[in-house]
Amino acid sequence: MTTQYHDQTLSEAALGQLFNDARTYNDWLDKPVSDAQLHAIWDLLKMAPTSANMQPARIVWVKSDEQKAKLAECAMEGNQDKIKAAPVTAVIGYDIDFHEELPWLFPHTDAKSWFEGDEEGRKEGAFRNSSLQGAYLMLAARAIGLDCGAMSGFDADKVNEAFFGDTPRHRVNFICSVGYGDPESVFERSPRPDFEKFNSIV
Repeated sequence: MTTQYHDQTLSEAALGQLFNDARTYNDWLDKPVSDAQLHAIWDLLKMAPTSANMQPARIVWVKSDEQKAKLAECAMEGNQDKIKAAPVTAVIGYDIDFHEELPWLFPHTDAKSWFEGDEEGRKEGAFRNSSLQGAYLMLAARAIGLDCGAMSGFDADKVNEAFFGDTPRHRVNFICSVGYGDPESVFERSPRPDFEKFNSIV
């Protein structure tokens, strides 16, 4: 049977929620995000592909006022109020030693041996694949009706010390606030390029 891809396209409403109408929020409505919603985000993002199912992302969900203030101290001035106002900010990190988990995550073969003795290769793979997982986190959050505000304006060393101090083989990649965005806080949408600008089909 030939697959009819157009029959599997999401509705315009769903595409809007995930992509076309979704925005980066800079302020948040005073509406909480539950632990159950955070679990729901994880249960979606963990299903997305990573190389050899390595699953290198290590996420700290910063929710208490005390921990939000600690994270804000690690961020540039323009991001501090965003972090404090958000109901939750995810610190998306990665485990340099992700390969230790591969015997059960990828049991089809001895994938752990592919990465032993190559720390620089593991760092590259962990960073790339945790970036993918962070993007899937944003899609998952949008899919369950939440909004996102990703940020990279922070001191990585300070974040690592504050949130991964007990696990020094974990390093921060980026952070992303999650909640119900205040529509008044979004900027006018910046230009998006047409296909021909940055793509080629060969």
